[in-house]
Amino acid sequence: MALSDYMDKQTPAWRILEYLQRNGSASIKVLEEHLGVTTTAVRQQLQALQANGYIERQSVHAGVGRPYHEYSMRPKAQELFSCHSDELALSLLEEVMALTGKETTERLLGRVSSRLAAQYLRSVEAGEISERVGQLVEALSARGVLADMSIDDEDVIMLQTYNCPYHELAQEHRGICDMDEKFMREVLGSDVNLSECMLDGHHRCTFVVSQDASHASEM
Repeated sequence: MALSDYMDKQTPAWRILEYLQRNGSASIKVLEEHLGVTTTAVRQQLQALQANGYIERQSVHAGVGRPYHEYSMRPKAQELFSCHSDELALSLLEEVMALTGKETTERLLGRVSSRLAAQYLRSVEAGEISERVGQLVEALSARGVLADMSIDDEDVIMLQTYNCPYHELAQEHRGICDMDEKFMREVLGSDVNLSECMLDGHHRCTFVVSQDASHASEM
């Protein structure tokens, strides 16, 4: 199949890839329930995705009984979830760093984060912090970022993203992660801290959002 075939968001193949991107890995049974199709249909999709180098299979031994297989994304699949502007952005950032130095580059990223915040503020209205996080999730999703929010038993609000629009760029310059934190603080009016990052081997980035808006003014 061509690359464009996997980017059609209505196909079972894309739904499998998006599920794996969000959850890290899954068994055939889980994917069967997620798609609402037969085991045979799931196997056909997985075989095609594996043959084209987008996913890989691992054997899982869980206590007694026969081992089973789980499927997860390979690095090649990340390009399906990127905005395809990394190469130009990386080249520009490297030129700026070479000409002006790291400190100026960091200031530049700070200005970019403020521009991003101004764009997203159009979609995030005043309200409770949980409502604002939900609105930001919707705005991110509308721009192609796989995102959701959760609140744990201790009422900690977390915004999770499962793909990075600047995947290659962030691998070279971790300041991109700081830029994300900063623009979310400006949009939400609250402190935001990155607790999990895909660059560190996690299958998602998790941003912990403070419910105390006064923290944002201290940053």
